[in-house]
Amino acid sequence: MRLTAARRPSDGSRPVLLAVAHGSRSAAGVSANRALLRRVQLLRPGLDVRCCFLDLVRPTLPEALAALDGRAAVLVPLLLGGGYHLRVDLPGALAAAGLTRLPLARALGPHPLLATALADRLAAAGRPAGAGPVVLAAAGSSDPAANADTARTAELLADRLGDGSPVVPSYLSAARPSPREAVAALHAAGHRRVAVATHLLAPGFFADRAAATGAHWTSAPLGTHEALARLVALRYDEARVESLAAAR
Repeated sequence: MRLTAARRPSDGSRPVLLAVAHGSRSAAGVSANRALLRRVQLLRPGLDVRCCFLDLVRPTLPEALAALDGRAAVLVPLLLGGGYHLRVDLPGALAAAGLTRLPLARALGPHPLLATALADRLAAAGRPAGAGPVVLAAAGSSDPAANADTARTAELLADRLGDGSPVVPSYLSAARPSPREAVAALHAAGHRRVAVATHLLAPGFFADRAAATGAHWTSAPLGTHEALARLVALRYDEARVESLAAAR
C-alpha cells in the first residue's frame, strides 16, 4: 500500500520509507497502522511512504520489496523493541529478495519519544500525576533482548512521568509477569490504584488483554500519537544517514 499526500509530488531524490508492521486480524489495528503512516506522510511532504505487513495482511513484505522496482528504500519496522522479527525475519526477507544492502532501521523503542507518547496516553486515560504505580503492558517475546527493551522503556516512562511512581514491565505473552499478575501483585502490596500503560501500537487481541487486568486506569494503544509519528521519521533518517556514511 502506498501512502502519498494529495497534490504533493513524490520526491524521487529520497529513498522510499517502507514501514513494516506486524499484521493483525483486527481491522481496527490495521487501520491504526495506516493512519500512523498518514501522519508520518504529513510530517514529510513529498516522501514516498509505504506500508507492508509481516503476517496476515497484504501487501506482504516480499510483495512490497518487489513493488519497489529498483527504487532505493529504507525499511522502518513498526516494532516497539528488538527481537526475532528484527534479527531474523526482516534480514531474511531482504536476503531472499537480493536486497541485503537496503538499510534496515532500528526498532522504534526504546526511545524518549515513545515514553512521551505513553505518558500522554496515560494522562488521557485519566491518571493524574503521582497517582501510584504503573504497569507497562508489552506484547512480550521469547527473546531476552526484546524484553530488556521493554524494561528500558519502563525506565524511560518513569523518568518521563517524573512523579516518583514506579513503572513495572510486564508481558502479554512469552514472558512474565503478565500485566494481570503485575497489577495483582501491586494490589496485594497495598496499592489501591494501579495504572496500565498499553505498550502497543494498535487495537487488537493484545490490547484487549491489556484492558482486562483490574487496573484503575488503562491507556489506549499508541495509535497515531504525534511523538510516535516523529519517531518513525527519526528512525528513517538515522538509517539513511548510517547507510550513506557506510557507503563512503
